[in-house]
Amino acid sequence: MVYSLTYRRPPHVSSSRASLSGSEKPTSIGESFRSGSTACQASIPDALSFDRVISGGTCPPCTTRDFMNYLIYIEHAAENLQFFLWYQDYVKRFCALPTSERELSPEWTVEKAEADHNIASNNAGIKKMSPETAAIFKGTEFAPVQTAVKEFKPDSNPFHTPPRTPDPAYGNVRASETHWDDYSSTLKSSQKSDHVHKAAGAFEAAGVNYQPFTIQPFREEITRIVASYISEDGSRQLNLASKERTALLRALATTTHPSAFRNVLHTVEWTLRHQAHPNFIRWTICNGNRPRVIFARGLGIGLIVAGLVTAILITMSGVGRGWRALSAILFILGISTLIAAWKGMCVVLHGLHHRHLRSWELFAEEDDASSEYELKKSSLDSMESNNSYEDEPWVAKYKKRNIIRKIFDREVWIQEPALRQIQDTIFLQAGLGALVGTAILVVIFVVVPKGNLY
Repeated sequence: MVYSLTYRRPPHVSSSRASLSGSEKPTSIGESFRSGSTACQASIPDALSFDRVISGGTCPPCTTRDFMNYLIYIEHAAENLQFFLWYQDYVKRFCALPTSERELSPEWTVEKAEADHNIASNNAGIKKMSPETAAIFKGTEFAPVQTAVKEFKPDSNPFHTPPRTPDPAYGNVRASETHWDDYSSTLKSSQKSDHVHKAAGAFEAAGVNYQPFTIQPFREEITRIVASYISEDGSRQLNLASKERTALLRALATTTHPSAFRNVLHTVEWTLRHQAHPNFIRWTICNGNRPRVIFARGLGIGLIVAGLVTAILITMSGVGRGWRALSAILFILGISTLIAAWKGMCVVLHGLHHRHLRSWELFAEEDDASSEYELKKSSLDSMESNNSYEDEPWVAKYKKRNIIRKIFDREVWIQEPALRQIQDTIFLQAGLGALVGTAILVVIFVVVPKGNLY
């Protein structure tokens, strides 16, 4: 079974095309996802949709881990997906809390956001008062209010409440226990103080009075999220507009309710759905690595040139016209190979429904450290680490491989049926294109009079 013969791969979406201003974004998340790019929607089957990939309804190489690896090693922008997965888990754990604890963090509504924005606008003139003017009004009722950030001491918080363990009925208990609940016993106090200071600096830069001591649930986890994803010097800083960052920090200074992330989640999910996911599917369709694809393109061009030379030699000879049709064999092979390779596919690998192992997958079994590091990146074990991979063991090993070995690297069977159907469609398109091109070339050479030169 194949898709329509007019099928086209998802077009590459640049970051500038995916980012929209506030006025250009739809009014709701659901509306924005239903009104996405028509070209991308037509090119991505439902079996490979963003929701299916995130929910675990796909097979390799289209799983959530493959998506994460693509964003880390190819796009170099994994922080959006990491934040999105954390937020999904956070919502489950927050909803699993007892009602008495959830009430400590009230929902952040639009009315509260507008009221907070109005207060901030009214105080903007005072906060921007120059030092000279402030010195003049010092000691009067017009003096600017000085807000100080309290020094945080990790061992002196009498209201410290670590994140609660979710009820088993909500699922993903082990992941939550491992990722969030045990960090206080495994991280050094200096590390805790570091991200608390980062978060305090982010709140201060936004003009928010930061209060680190609170009985709200998951407050310390939110502090870590601010230090890693929201702070301007965070290890996994999200690409947010200044207004979005300030609005989020004002909301988080009041509550730890998941609704505080509503606007930021809209931006992150929009980017994932309309840029990262289409680019991931486009990249996954390619079944060969770059050296193999370049080799296939060269092979296709070589076969076409060989077909032209063969047709010319036969035409210049004294043999019958029918012999010129022999060049059609080389034309068909060359044109089909070239068309498929131009779309990132190797026809030899496709014949077996195989794909090359990615460079970071080649040494996963040989190097336990590399395998564990990959798992760590995919499952968000640490928020302190950035997404840099230059020091991973496989990078140096792969650079040492010669070009011939890269072209004929290890292969693995493609398990995802929808991906195989897309590749079958591209292969059929390449074959039909080769037939049409071959027919035109052969007809041209057949109608040319023979040369009788030998």
